[in-house]
Amino acid sequence: MSDYRINTKCVQGGYQPENGGPRQVPIIQSTTFRYATSEDMGKLFDLEASGYFYTRLQNPTNDYVAAKIAELEGGTAGMLTSSGQAANFFALFNICENGSHIVSSSSIYGGTFNLIAVTMKKMGIAVTFVSPDCTDEELDAAFRENTRAVFGETIANPALTVLDIEKFAKAAHRHGVPLIVDNTFPTPVNCRPIEWGADIVTHSTTKYMDGHGVAVGGAIVDSGKFDWMAHADKFPGLTTPDESYHGIVYAEKFGLGGAFITKATSQLMRDFGSIQSPQNAFYLNLGLESLHVRMPRHVENGQAVAEFLQTRPEVAYVNYSGLPGNKYYEVAKKYMPNGGCGVVSFELKGGREAAMKFMAALKLAAIETHVADARTCCLNPATSTHRQMNDEQLAAAGIPAGLIRMSCGLEDKEDLIADLAQALDKIRI
Repeated sequence: MSDYRINTKCVQGGYQPENGGPRQVPIIQSTTFRYATSEDMGKLFDLEASGYFYTRLQNPTNDYVAAKIAELEGGTAGMLTSSGQAANFFALFNICENGSHIVSSSSIYGGTFNLIAVTMKKMGIAVTFVSPDCTDEELDAAFRENTRAVFGETIANPALTVLDIEKFAKAAHRHGVPLIVDNTFPTPVNCRPIEWGADIVTHSTTKYMDGHGVAVGGAIVDSGKFDWMAHADKFPGLTTPDESYHGIVYAEKFGLGGAFITKATSQLMRDFGSIQSPQNAFYLNLGLESLHVRMPRHVENGQAVAEFLQTRPEVAYVNYSGLPGNKYYEVAKKYMPNGGCGVVSFELKGGREAAMKFMAALKLAAIETHVADARTCCLNPATSTHRQMNDEQLAAAGIPAGLIRMSCGLEDKEDLIADLAQALDKIRI
């Protein structure tokens, strides 16, 4: 499918049925797989043959869908995980160990921030957070001798900052490490980080890729471009023998295109078991088949809503990179000329009280912690995810009490604007 455009890959990538085979990706809902001889199965355990023996590691349904996502991103190999959080952990831990160091953008999803800053710290992995707006000099200063990866999000959730992928990729490569980019919000329909120098791409497939709020999942894609052997001393897990697999050296046996994902599957999925269920992978594939149709509508609705909110006196500011006055407008145009996503954030002038009235008045937009769904959903962090904080603490964290995050779905934009208008009318000051 490499010669086809991304719209075609969304529909038909990853799986090509055999003569007389099922047209749709089959759900292989089986924990185990039968073999005629012990020798046949032994070859799988020795990584001498491809195949399946236990779904905790791999499953055909998952591999079909992972192959589609890899094609969409322009990578050489991919794997599915049980969640986006698992995908980010696997992507980092696959090349980090006790004593390693990560450079990360500070503007990332709160769950990922805690994963890196708290949980991985307990594993002996340190991190230096840098502003996504840092200078080249500030970025270079964050690296250490034991740095093993750079991490960032294309469009950060929920800050909506836009990562300068080329800048971060060049810095990572100057220091001999890969750049890992979470591309959840734009999806490969609107941005393909590998084309701008990223080495590994991750996704929370729960969001736009699924698009219907039915299946939690994650994905990892390897670009196949980072030369692990050229920096062999930094990545011994890939460049030295793995005694748990009879001394296999992944970078030698599977090359640039397969080493990273093979190791992540053979070691991390084996030991942690964060597999996506075949049923969820099937649901995910149904979402992927319409991804190229849905994303333009999400962007269209997000742009229309952002432009409308700018006109309202009740709104202090609107954060959406598609607005010409936005701080990230130019960098967003560079990496996402067709738009980024449908998520908009804005602050109401009346603070917490205004936010509560506004949220209560919404009729079409639902109050949910979810984003990137076919249905529009809203969240006021001060009264939900961050309700343990007072107004002063919220302001210090950069989350004002009147902040609203709105994920624009696939409804008619005029209906979304009308819903916002009537809710804003309720809090007019």
